[in-house]
Amino acid sequence: MLRALDESPAGRAERMTTLHADHARAVLRLLLVLTRGQRQTAEDLLQETMLRAWRHLDSVPSEPDAARRWLVTVARRLVIDGVRLRRGRPAEVHLVDMTWIPAGDDTTGTALASYAIRHALGRLSPAQRSLLSEVYLVGRSAEEVAGRLGVPIGTVKSRTHYALRALRTGLDAA
Repeated sequence: MLRALDESPAGRAERMTTLHADHARAVLRLLLVLTRGQRQTAEDLLQETMLRAWRHLDSVPSEPDAARRWLVTVARRLVIDGVRLRRGRPAEVHLVDMTWIPAGDDTTGTALASYAIRHALGRLSPAQRSLLSEVYLVGRSAEEVAGRLGVPIGTVKSRTHYALRALRTGLDAA
């Protein structure tokens, strides 16, 4: 027998608290699997799932199993939407600040800048040079590079971050 739903703000808050307490852990576990262990992303998606449940509380079934299925469906669709969004956008690129390179026909300045960049690249490890080449020169997305290397996308992003940081340090030293 179904219990009548309390539509007062206190009743809604109590229902949402119960939903979160009963199902958040299971939904987070699923999201961790779907995001390949990216905890921050999974937690963000859990928060968005619960926010949608709050906004559409009248649509969430009152039976516990049906409520969990509803939450899991919302969470799964959020993951799918996120993947589609990233595929539709160009890969985010954080370029090295090259504004100090002289413009125009300043061959001396261009030669010095070219030397500094070659020198800084030479100080990187072969793996860092290869990664920066794949991402910035070839133009592959982090997802493509992760697939080619057989590592998680987060690993590619962190290695790219550290390679760029090493390159910047090399440019500062030059």
